[in-house]
Amino acid sequence: MKLETNAGAPHFKLMDIYDREIDLNNYKDKRLFIGFFRHAGCPFCNLRVHALTKIHEELKSKGMEMIFFFESKKEVLLRSIFHKEVSPIPLISDPQKLMYAAYGLEPSASIATKSHLTSFVQTAFKASMAGVPIHLMADGESINTIPAEFLIDKGLVVKKVHYAKGLNDRISIDIVKDFADKGELALND
Repeated sequence: MKLETNAGAPHFKLMDIYDREIDLNNYKDKRLFIGFFRHAGCPFCNLRVHALTKIHEELKSKGMEMIFFFESKKEVLLRSIFHKEVSPIPLISDPQKLMYAAYGLEPSASIATKSHLTSFVQTAFKASMAGVPIHLMADGESINTIPAEFLIDKGLVVKKVHYAKGLNDRISIDIVKDFADKGELALND
């Protein structure tokens, strides 16, 4: 079931790929960006992670934290220098997609296919130029996983829900920064 705004964020207490306990309750006094990504070799997702890590310190200085989920197994993520460099942002491996389900993510072959047909080559080129990983899926990963992003306010209240309509469809960086600054969103956001 998809999440709605002004609902409580589904709780989790999980270990990230560095065996750090990530308890959502520890973020209740902060604003939070939670991103659900595809597999470790997905150029669409890795470009997004690259863009978000560039603004991590800026957001953190404003009291906003980030948590990233990947469907890849821990060992796959730990083999990737790129993903290792995401730290200190928690990177949680969820190959069973338990939290993907809790946050209402649904697979879509049609969205994945359309995105691959219309923008894979351009995205792969941009990823290559940015030095982010591009590789085939590993064991258990799905080509049909569709990303989602959430902005969570203090008190763990969901303020923005964004289920991607394409593999490059994400919350605008400007909206993320504005939320970090003000803790509110314009009506058209």
